[in-house]
Amino acid sequence: MKPSKTHSTILSIQNVITTLILSMISIFIIIGALTTFQTSLTSVSFKRAANDFTTDSLFYLISKENHYFSEVLPTESRNPSLGKIAFEIMTSINLGDPRTFLGRELPGFSFYDGTIVVAGEGSDFTNMPTSESAPPMDVILAEREAASESLANMNEETSDESNDMSAESQVTENNIVHIIHSHSRESFLPELKNVSEPNDAWHAEVNVTLVGERLGNELEKRGIGTEVDKTDISGMLSERGWSYPQSYEASRDLIKTAMENNQDLEFFFEIHRDALRRDITTVTINGIEYARTYFVIGKNNPNYEKNQKLAEDLHYLLEKHYPGLSRGVLVKDGTGINGRYNQDLSENSILIEMGGVDNTLGESYRTSEVLADIISEYYWN
Repeated sequence: MKPSKTHSTILSIQNVITTLILSMISIFIIIGALTTFQTSLTSVSFKRAANDFTTDSLFYLISKENHYFSEVLPTESRNPSLGKIAFEIMTSINLGDPRTFLGRELPGFSFYDGTIVVAGEGSDFTNMPTSESAPPMDVILAEREAASESLANMNEETSDESNDMSAESQVTENNIVHIIHSHSRESFLPELKNVSEPNDAWHAEVNVTLVGERLGNELEKRGIGTEVDKTDISGMLSERGWSYPQSYEASRDLIKTAMENNQDLEFFFEIHRDALRRDITTVTINGIEYARTYFVIGKNNPNYEKNQKLAEDLHYLLEKHYPGLSRGVLVKDGTGINGRYNQDLSENSILIEMGGVDNTLGESYRTSEVLADIISEYYWN
């Protein structure tokens, strides 16, 4: 018996309703799944997972459609681990990096998301460079009594251990190096009276700008024209009503002005001192104590690979002449990280941690002299 037209219409309506109900159920299931994984499925997760896609892996995937691409792959090339990539995307956990097991649960732990490109002696992710917690502006601006009774005599201090490896007859026509200090009042506990806490190591005059100044003077001795900006960035922040995390924005204005006034500037060094303690930031070479360096590169800029190459070159030169002085090269990016440090303004820009909160100015001065030797060798050669 042939179904009536009315019956067919009813079946069609039932099918439409059934399809709509199933579609709605599917939508709710998908939304529920996405909600469940919302703490894991982030752009950062996909970015980290994408790092597993090397050029060889990409060529391998393309070769599935065009076999000619497989011919350019080296014989030792291995297939990408798609399961590992999918697992990392869904969980934000990298089985090869224990930091990812805790990074999303512990407040502030994401600070250690940096990648150690070159590890110096004793360097790992447990002792990467760190800063004090941002202090109140009144603490930064507070005057503290320096322990050194004669700062002038300290500035005259020189080291006989420095080896000038450059040709003294060579001199740049203009200033080509610019040195700046975004955290200009970072100081050193041994140079302050009645101060023992790293978070209180701040001073308007006895601070990291003296280290940058010494580096600039030593570069000048080696024929490399250098300008040192000792602007009180903390004072600028106070005048503008800005907070401490905006230090790099303030220094950015100064760097741009310097570049406009001098088109010959080639190298930009941001000098800091680490907040880590003496056992990590100090090395003894031939019986002499030096403040160790750490080269830091911000990845959130198009120049980071060239900046990283400069940092690596300087690191290896330091290792060649002063083994153990450099703590390595660190690349930083990610949530809550500056990841730029104004290094997008130049292809030869790096941040250098010079010692730590427990180092003396004398130890940092010795390192400045050594670093000037290394930069000189790099530049003239």
